[in-house]
Amino acid sequence: MALPTEPVTLTVEEINELNRKLSTLRHDVNNHLSLIIATAELIRRRPENVERMLAKLNEQPQRIAGALAQFSGEVETVLRISRP
Repeated sequence: MALPTEPVTLTVEEINELNRKLSTLRHDVNNHLSLIIATAELIRRRPENVERMLAKLNEQPQRIAGALAQFSGEVETVLRISRP
């Protein structure tokens, strides 16, 4: 990872946009985590639906990782951090 060699200045608009995206990320991750908890409870209450519920359960970590990767990429772009 290559950091900028000069100070990076962000405008108020850029900071506001990053804050908005961070808020969206927190909301999305919380939703995915809530779905994991709800699915686990449904499996406990209705074990006959375990196959269908496991498919939903298994999707959530990938969605969380994708959301984190997207936000990280946006932060790196704004801060002019490059990857080799």
